[in-house]
Amino acid sequence: MEINDLLENTGEWLKGQGEDADIVISSRARLARNLVQFPFISRATEPQKRRLEKLLRDTIITACADCNLSYFSLADASALDSRVLMERHLISRELAEAEGPRGVAISPDEAISVMVNEEDHLRMQVIHSGLDLKNTWQQTSAIDNALEAHLNYAFSSKLGYLTACPTNVGTGLRVSVMLHLPGMVITKQIEKAFEAVSKMNLAVRGLYGEGTQAQGDFYQISNQITLGKSEEELLESVSAVVPALVRYERMARRTLLTENRPTLEDRVFRSLGVLQNARIISSQEALLHLSSLRLGISLGLVSQLEPAVINELFILAQPAHLQKLEGRELEEHERDIARASFIRKRLGKD
Repeated sequence: MEINDLLENTGEWLKGQGEDADIVISSRARLARNLVQFPFISRATEPQKRRLEKLLRDTIITACADCNLSYFSLADASALDSRVLMERHLISRELAEAEGPRGVAISPDEAISVMVNEEDHLRMQVIHSGLDLKNTWQQTSAIDNALEAHLNYAFSSKLGYLTACPTNVGTGLRVSVMLHLPGMVITKQIEKAFEAVSKMNLAVRGLYGEGTQAQGDFYQISNQITLGKSEEELLESVSAVVPALVRYERMARRTLLTENRPTLEDRVFRSLGVLQNARIISSQEALLHLSSLRLGISLGLVSQLEPAVINELFILAQPAHLQKLEGRELEEHERDIARASFIRKRLGKD
């Protein structure tokens, strides 16, 4: 599999399937691990990083043979290819922008990705569509067990798994869900809800995780710490809050439908009109209109489009994807033109 092959499809987690998939875009479990015989990446020399990458690459391919993973060396990849992987949530921004020996192993359906030489030696993650935290964690744990049978993880009987960032020490587990919450944004309930989430030691982040702002009414909810709690407790801490957020979002959407339907319909169909007819559109504007259109589809106001089409556009209309699809690098204004054309074609208007 080549990076260009990814453009032919989108990951299973974008199919819009699974429990509460109209609101819960995806569920993710991510584990951080380090090896005893190598220093943390921030302290490792170039030769050490090179040896570490080779060891981990060979181990991942061998130990996880049943997953049919393909390994990509990011030291050999272009900046554009790395950006594509980041836009698809297969690697972190830090790994995409880093230098030196590093890589990622990816499953054909993009549910599994194992990052090598990011902040930690290993960052393994599994993403499923909809609310599916239990199965997501179980699959991640199985990959971890398969790798641990061949690797000597840095582990303390007192602290747990040792990681480069203190907030990951312990289980090394981050559990997260990506939510689409336009109803709560429109009804101005979002800040109050997230204040309550923060009091439960959960973090709220943007579309691309830590250090990013919310775009298109998408938010990631995840645990803040891993030390002193078991994997099951961390899973439960996130699982417990998601149903409440889903319930509040559904209530907000019903309120908009029953009490302010003309305004809601105007918002949805204006967005549909812009997306079907715009000749120039920025990433931010596209995300805002796609968010409104996705809301309209989920409420049955727009029947001619499938949610999966909109989910895919959130990714395929991003800058790196557009340039890969065009087969050349584009200036910002050129990207805005290409984005508008691409969206029109996907919505059947060109």
